[in-house]
Parts: sequence; structure tokens; C-alpha cells
Amino acid sequence: MSAEKVLMKGNEAIAEAALRAGCRAYFGYPITPQNELIAYMARNMMARGGVFIQAESETSAINMVYGASCAGARAMTSSSSPGVSLKQEGISYAAGADVPVVLVNVVRGGPGLGSIAPAQSDYFQSTRGGGHGDYRCIVLAPKSVQESADLTYTAFELADAYRIPVIVLADGMIGQMMEGVVLPPEKKDGELPARNWTIGGMTARDSRHITSIHLVPEELEAKTRARFQRYETIKAAETQFEYAGSGASVLLKGPAAAAWEAPADTDLTLVAYGTSARVCLGAKMLAEKEGIKLGIYRPVTLWPFPYEGLKKIAAGGKPILTVEMSLGQLVEDVRLAAEGGAPVHLLGHSGGVIPTEEEVFVRAKNIIRGFKEAS
Repeated sequence: MSAEKVLMKGNEAIAEAALRAGCRAYFGYPITPQNELIAYMARNMMARGGVFIQAESETSAINMVYGASCAGARAMTSSSSPGVSLKQEGISYAAGADVPVVLVNVVRGGPGLGSIAPAQSDYFQSTRGGGHGDYRCIVLAPKSVQESADLTYTAFELADAYRIPVIVLADGMIGQMMEGVVLPPEKKDGELPARNWTIGGMTARDSRHITSIHLVPEELEAKTRARFQRYETIKAAETQFEYAGSGASVLLKGPAAAAWEAPADTDLTLVAYGTSARVCLGAKMLAEKEGIKLGIYRPVTLWPFPYEGLKKIAAGGKPILTVEMSLGQLVEDVRLAAEGGAPVHLLGHSGGVIPTEEEVFVRAKNIIRGFKEAS
């Protein structure tokens, strides 16, 4: 494909970006609403010289990814909510063995089999580890087809740089929508980072053992503490958010995100990611017609979560409205960030229901009115 903008579905853009990032091993199992992703990999992986396997189960798929990565390949899997639940043990194993893997979750309504409609109810599962033990995954949340491609491409870089599982968390709407996208450049083999820790290429070197088991408690604690020190490095370098206020929106990462100063001219700040953030942009435009100033704070990294920027917003005391396609998950991190400095409200839907621009605007306007009356 050329570098020109092309019209693609989100799922397909994710798959093509992964191939261009050097992914040469994909293992998955069909589930709606991510099936276009696995189908794209089936059609295109072998032409890139890679391996595609439709595994017999989600559990098998994640363990194949673990093995392929240990052998030296950039490897990934994808699924939707119930399928990702089945992969959690394998993700924990990868985290415990410091094996870089990329997982894409195109979220549907839950719990259980739920629905095949878009949702954001896997937030806790993704940002709190999801499986057993003390560990984290980097979690990236795109709001568009363009970001779906860009963040998937970035996911492979982050996975290798920090030897950590990376999750691209795209709700079903992002996976299914079609938009114009400029695809990232194709990486050549020589451009991929060296992996001097893998089990591949065993000629004239000592054998290597990759494992997550450490039966001596003190040894396991030491390994886990060292991993958490690496997490602190990730927080400092990779935390990312976007803010849209009265001026042009800004996308900030790492030290720039830490140095950001919150504006004081907004009446209320909306906090959202993915499709919900797109809805909030429409609500902001409706508010502007009535002279109401809304800001939008969008975490791009759900882990590490951009607490500091939101804490600065809350210090101004103005109300915050969290908009999410779940019944109160993102809002917990928003309240942690606010530290009681500002009232935090929730507009949440579940089961695949998507909030509307008008609904968000009316709720924001009512909160602002009540806040002013109480002040």
C-alpha cells in the first residue's frame, strides 16, 4: 500500500499496522466484533513471510504468542471481551517472564457473552492486570481509525523496549467504523530491535531459560520489585493524554505531559476515551453555541494513567464529568486523580449503549447550573 490516505475499517487498519510494525506471527480465534482483524491477517500474513494460525481456542492462541515471542518473533493476538478473559493466564505468564506480546481487545458488551455491540467495560480487566499476580500491561486507547493504526504500530515498539505485554483497547465502534488513514511505514528486518534474550539462534552460546516461576519467595519478590521499578520508568516516559479546551487541542506525552498547566477558563471538564471521547467532542461543540466552556481530557494511555494532569484540573475546583460506556470504571481513576479537589460525576452506559452528544451536553449543563447555585 502507498503512504497516501486510504479508507479502511478500524480492525483492518490495526492488522495492517501490525504487519508494517514487523509482526510475523499471529495467533487468534474468531469472535465478533474483531473478526475483520483475524480475517485480514489470514489473507495477508503469509505474503509477508509470517505465520498465521487460527488456534483451537483463545487459551491456545495466547500461549502460541508467548512461544513465538520467546523464539524471537514480533507476535500478537486479538479478540473481544470474553475471548480476552480466556487469555488472562497467558498474559500473566508473559508479564512474569518479561516476554513482549501485543494483544488487541475490540471490546463488546458484557458481562458474560453479553452483546456484540461496542462497550468499554473491560477497563478494569486491562488496567489492573487482569490475570493473577502483581503486574501491569501498557494499555493504549485509540479514538479513531488513524490512532488505531498508529497506536498498534507503537505497541510493538513499547513491548520490545520494556519487555512487557501491551494492550490496544479499542471499543467495538472503533473496530467497525471506516475512516481515512495514513498507514505507517513498513519496517525492514534490520530496523527491528535486537532481541538478545530469546531462545532462538542457540549456536555457539549458552542456553537460555525464559520462565515466570521462581519458587524461592525472596527471589520472586526481587524479580517483581525490579519489574515495578521498570513500571516507574514507563510512567515517566510514556504517560500520554490529549486535552481540548478553548484553543487548539494538545497531545502530550512523558515530561511534556508532566509539565502541562491546566487552563482555568472551563466551566466543566469531560473525561473520556475512545468512542466516548468522540461523543464528548460533539457535546463540546453544542456547548460552545450557548457560551458554555467545556474541556475534554482524554487519556491515551489508560495505563499508565495520566493522573497528574487531571489532578491539576481538579485543583481548580470546577466539576468533572466522566463519560464512559461502562457503569463506573474509568471514573475510579478520575476520582483518584482528583483527590477530592473537585466534584466528580459519572455518565455511564452499559451493554453496548453509546451515549449521545445531546445527552452529554444536557448533563454537563445541569451539573454546571447546580455547581453555580451551590457556590
